[in-house]
Order: sequence, then C-alpha cells, then structure tokens
Amino acid sequence: MSKILAVFGATGQQGGSVINYVLNDPELSQRYKIRAITRDANMEKCKKLKVEVVQGDVLDRASLKTALTGAHTVFAMTTPSFGPNGLEVEYNSGKIIADVAIEEGAEYIIFSTLPSAREISGGKYTKVAPFDAKAKAEQYIRGLNINSAFYSPGYFMENFQAQTFLAPRQAGNGTWFLACHSSPKTKLPFIDAVGDTGKFVGAILAEPNKYEGKTFCAAAALYSWEEVAAILSKATGKAVVYEQIPLEGFKKSLPFESDIFVEGLSYQEEFGYFGPNSKNLVAWAAENARGGRLSTLEEYLETHPLQLT
Repeated sequence: MSKILAVFGATGQQGGSVINYVLNDPELSQRYKIRAITRDANMEKCKKLKVEVVQGDVLDRASLKTALTGAHTVFAMTTPSFGPNGLEVEYNSGKIIADVAIEEGAEYIIFSTLPSAREISGGKYTKVAPFDAKAKAEQYIRGLNINSAFYSPGYFMENFQAQTFLAPRQAGNGTWFLACHSSPKTKLPFIDAVGDTGKFVGAILAEPNKYEGKTFCAAAALYSWEEVAAILSKATGKAVVYEQIPLEGFKKSLPFESDIFVEGLSYQEEFGYFGPNSKNLVAWAAENARGGRLSTLEEYLETHPLQLT
C-alpha cells in the first residue's frame, strides 16, 4: 500500500519540483501517494497538480491536523518573514508543522533548511533571518522523536528573472554589469530549483534510512561572481561584467532596505554559503542526487533565456 507523502509549498518551486519528480519516477510513484498542502486549495495552480490537494495553514493548527492525518512522510518548508520578529515567526512555522506531523503519526520529515549564518560566523552576522530561522527549525526537528533528513538549497537560478534588482544593469557605454560589495572571487552555489529539487529530495525518499540525519547542500556547482558574469554574457549575447562596489553603494542600489541581503552576501564571502567546507558539501550532495545529472547555470540559461532590458 502506498504511503502518503505530504508536500508543503505544493504550488511553489520546491514543493512543485518534489511532486513532479515523484509522479514521474517509476519506483517512487508506486511507493508514495502525494498529498499537496497549500494555504488556498482553490487556486488555479492547484487544479493542475493532478494529485490530492488539501488546505493547510501554519496559522490554523486545526487545518494542519486535518492535512497531515495519515501522512507517513512530510516534505516541509517555511516562507521567510521580513518583519521585526521574522526569525521567530518563521521558526514557529517550522516548529508547528513538525509538532503536528508527530501528533498525527508521521514517521519521517524532510525539511527545507538553510545554514545558520549567525552560528557559522561566530555571531558576526546576525541579520540573515531566513537562514537562521530555518537552521533553528532544523535543530528543533533533529531533537524530536522522528526520523528526519534535510534539503538545503543554494541560490535559485530562477532568481535572475524573479529578483530583477539583482540582475545585470546597463551602463552608459552599453556594457551590462552585476554590482555587489562582495569580492569577484566569492563562490556562490546555484541550483535549478524547479528542475532539480526533486532529484535531491527523491534520493531521500528512495533510501530514507541511508540519508536519515543527513543534509543535502543542494547545488549544481559553486560559481564565482566573475564566472556568473561570463556565463550571462555568453547566454545573452551582451557584454556583462562584474563590478565590486562599496558597501554603502550596494545598499543604495537595492529598491528597499535589506540587511538580509547585505549581511548575507558579506557572510558568504567570508565564510562560504554552507560554511568553510561548502565545496565538499555541494560535491557530496550532487553525487548522491537521484535521477540524472543536475542542470548547470549555462544549461539553465539556454533553456530559460534571460532578457536584459
């Protein structure tokens, strides 16, 4: 009999990728019956999922209990909160999902996490709330009486389109430039979130005992800012260069005040996205991903052309 796999974020990039991967995997599609969990089950996106869809909201514990009834495995994720108490708000979202999952008899949690900038930096960087909130929720889940594994994604390749304020901008001489206060040698992990999240989570679903307690630091590879600019140049046919600018200049270039982005990039330059061992952690995750090679940044931009305007 198939086990119920409850997937949070079902209409988003991560949850959607997990659902598509499982549905198209001959083994996993027989082992698991998917239950998509979303805050609004009446959305048009939900009608296209071709799986059971239920309403579940972290602000409504009763709805979570209903959504997780009978679930064997839970893919859980939380969305960042950018208010003054953002860290605690997001942490509590992860906590309540885990608590209710256990109450309803779930046996395994796969949590979408991130590294703790505060902990890795020894307290130097304290304002990267989405990273620290997820890391705190991960530690909470690790202390519970339930088997668990963790998926920790790098930068989404999709963000070149979604977060246009970080995309290349045109200079007066016709050249396009990426501008940030980080060194051009800073290495950043990139992942095709929609195309490849399922390959990492699928590995855990296929062999849950093997990966219990493990974290997949998920990315196709690490790319320096210089390498990113060169890849963007080739993909767009435009001259794209990376320009390291002063910290205050980078702050002013953002369309909003965001210590999260500023401190996050500073932390990554100094300590590495996943910490000092980022290169090896990414390599291990890539080697253990299931179902095919990961999409490189070059390949992603070939199939998802970036229009510079």
